Amino acid sequence: MAKKLSSVLGIDIGSQTIKIAEIKTQARQPVVNALGWVETPEGAVDHTGIYNGEAVGAALKQALTDAGVTVKEAVVSIAGQGSVLVRTLEVPRMNPTELKEHMEWEINRNIPFSESNVMSDFKPLADDDPNSQNMEVVMALSPQSAIETLVSCVKKAGRIPAAIDVEPLSVARSLRTGYDDLLGGQTVCIVEVGHKTTAINIYRDGKLLMPRQILFGGEMFTKALADQLNLTFEEAERLKQEQVRIPESAVGGSAGAAFAPEPFDPQPYDPAAPAYGDAPSPDSGTQATSYNPFADDAPSAYDPAGEPAAESPYAYDQPVSEDESQASYDAGSGYDTSAFAPVPVEDPETLRFFEAIRPIVDDFVAEVRRSVDYFRSRGGEIDQILLCGGGTRVRGLAEYVSRTLGVPTEGYDAFRGLAFNEKKVAPGFAEERSQEFAIAVGNALHIFYE
Repeated sequence: MAKKLSSVLGIDIGSQTIKIAEIKTQARQPVVNALGWVETPEGAVDHTGIYNGEAVGAALKQALTDAGVTVKEAVVSIAGQGSVLVRTLEVPRMNPTELKEHMEWEINRNIPFSESNVMSDFKPLADDDPNSQNMEVVMALSPQSAIETLVSCVKKAGRIPAAIDVEPLSVARSLRTGYDDLLGGQTVCIVEVGHKTTAINIYRDGKLLMPRQILFGGEMFTKALADQLNLTFEEAERLKQEQVRIPESAVGGSAGAAFAPEPFDPQPYDPAAPAYGDAPSPDSGTQATSYNPFADDAPSAYDPAGEPAAESPYAYDQPVSEDESQASYDAGSGYDTSAFAPVPVEDPETLRFFEAIRPIVDDFVAEVRRSVDYFRSRGGEIDQILLCGGGTRVRGLAEYVSRTLGVPTEGYDAFRGLAFNEKKVAPGFAEERSQEFAIAVGNALHIFYE
């Protein structure tokens, strides 16, 4: 930001909803002054980015009016697999001039977009050990057209773009502000489930250690309900939010046990990357390659077409009846079906709804497991998993992840540690939507960290 602001508007433009949070400083503490939420115009945003800036700008303007937002300056995050690439890199320790030159080389070799005009930035991360030979840097790349579209949306809503951020760093600010007293010194995996994509990011003391994004969103739970129960998408979405609950005794496959992780690049999807491999040195003359987790031959538990991959150990047979074992997996897959706890049969509706989404739930948990196991294979350990995003609105999901992975898991509260202007923010609204505002709040917290 060019000037120090005392209040700012944080904006999160998702493919299903647009969230806004106005935060001001009061006695050097953050206070939520206004909150807003509106549905994203249909077809205006998808997993690659913003397609209809006019519609998004109009919806954002309406949300600001309804919420009574007064501040003009806004911080907005850019998202979408075709709109931004975020990577963390470990590089030799160097002075600022050397780092700038090195990062220019890193940026040029990591551009995954077809568009030639690219905007980029980088930032050294806080040092855990100032005496180490290496340092960690986070960098972000985005096509200029994607930046211009985002800026246009903000301006159409009558606001001034004070800064453009990336979602992993926005969440880091929210985590540090709200959970430092509880999770300081611990390694936390935040799983942010959007409508179409999921971000699995690992942090320690607010420092981003590993970002990863997968093409898996909350709409998959809704589609499963709609298909299995013969409902419209709208009916299934309402059912998911109001009635679906994962039984307390349900546990996913190989509960608490780590399976050997397949090699994968924990960074976001790179559409230009051909295969997995080690990065060459700057003077090697060869092009770096990285693993594309969505390639046809990549090991994955998720099939974007909506069905479990044929080779996945999480593939399902038909839903089981009440008097059958809940472990209805393909016995030829080599999967340990004995790890499943039986689902209580005394609640047929709970069981029926759960069986409709169970394949998708376990595909989701498998992707979280892959990230956790990869991080462990690099010598790290996860102390806590926090779930956020609108896609996590399935009752019992956090507990199911915890039982299955053996890692304490809870829903994320984006408003933890924050005060409210009670004249403008209804406490009930904030409590109901607390898991969905991590990015909007993190963007607004920009004024406390920059």
